[in-house]
Amino acid sequence: MSESKTNFGSKIGAILAAAGSAVGLGNVWRFPTETGANGGAAFILIYVFFMIVLGVPVMISELAIGRYGQKNVSHSFFTMSGNKKMWAYMGWFPVVAGILVLSYYAVVAGWTLEYAFQAGINGFAGKNATDYANDFVAFSSDPVKPLLWLGLILAFTGVIVACGVQKGIERGAKIMMPVLFLCIAILVFCSFTLPGASKGLSFLFHPDFSKVTGSTILSAMGQAFFSLSVGICCLCTYGCYFRKDVNLMKDSLSVAGIDTLVALMSGLIIFPAVYSVQGLEPNAGPALVFITLPNVFQQVFSGVPALAYGFSLLFYLLLVMAALTSSISMLEMSAAIFIRKFKMSRTLGCLMVVAICFLLGMICSFSFGIWSDVTVCSLGFFDLFDFIVAKLLMPIGALIICLFLGWVVDEKILRNELTNGGTLRQPLYPLYRACIRYFAPICITLIFLNELGLF
Repeated sequence: MSESKTNFGSKIGAILAAAGSAVGLGNVWRFPTETGANGGAAFILIYVFFMIVLGVPVMISELAIGRYGQKNVSHSFFTMSGNKKMWAYMGWFPVVAGILVLSYYAVVAGWTLEYAFQAGINGFAGKNATDYANDFVAFSSDPVKPLLWLGLILAFTGVIVACGVQKGIERGAKIMMPVLFLCIAILVFCSFTLPGASKGLSFLFHPDFSKVTGSTILSAMGQAFFSLSVGICCLCTYGCYFRKDVNLMKDSLSVAGIDTLVALMSGLIIFPAVYSVQGLEPNAGPALVFITLPNVFQQVFSGVPALAYGFSLLFYLLLVMAALTSSISMLEMSAAIFIRKFKMSRTLGCLMVVAICFLLGMICSFSFGIWSDVTVCSLGFFDLFDFIVAKLLMPIGALIICLFLGWVVDEKILRNELTNGGTLRQPLYPLYRACIRYFAPICITLIFLNELGLF
């Protein structure tokens, strides 16, 4: 089957692949960090609201654009706009965004492999809080070791994507997503047995609206937006592989539900664990995962070393699964344009993107060590890449997508795409239409200004 005609082979495969794209490391550390810093349950309720009225509409839009054209993102924008050439250039958006985000994301994904390895050899045992902090600094600033894990995570991702849409991406999602949920379920069960479980659950599920401020609302809005990885045309790329009989609105809700469930279950793991150790707060960002939690796991299970070993190993395997499911989509959205537009073989297209990402990833990795003093616009290379993607490309891309479908595309084309040629009833279509025309652009603009510190 030619690449241009390849679709996901099953409905569940399509949903799991899209969910894998959304579910990533941010669900495990960004969500608990944002929740911990913004009042707990009250933040979660606001986050869920914006997930429904902001995140899901933008996700539906990306999938609709991709499926309309079926070939690639460039072709989809071009044909959906009524053959306006300027919109074909949007096809390069996922190439640039995918390469940039995978370059620095794979660095952190490599860290999860290192920590899974350390957990597997029981490398966390017998250390104190200072040791974990020193170990992380020593590892992340090492000029060689992180590159080995970076290369390994990129190679593994490349092999999966090179195997194709059905045999690689879809099959990988069908294996990794159930494994991810199994890991989460076991870890949640273990967390419920910890001495701090009741405090953690109270913080997570008892809203305190007195702590809600304008900043809380903007943070919840931003988390809902970034959690689904919308705005960089990743889901546009996956939408090209969705069959014409798929209910995009319904399946988008399923993907958002899976993504939210993973985030909430991650909170059920982390909050009880952190509250079991005196004086710790669950708002430390990446340091929570690589410095705080190894210490937490050893302390809370100090009386049963086997549990400390098993909990640590399972948690970092969970991180590896989450990192891989997102890395696959990032590589695919960059490689797809070379594979289809320039008629490259899938293997060559993937190899080229992996090589570029490894070189850029080296630069990002060195910004923690030998190039730590080198900055561009006062940012290290890792932070610069993150700034460009998270604070510029994602909100700008999402805004363009909303304006494109809301104001450029013929409304009959959009309605026809979402009702599968009139065969589906979509009672929520008017609400969706209002969201992408008015509500989502306003919210995205506010997020954009807030992320830049201008609001």
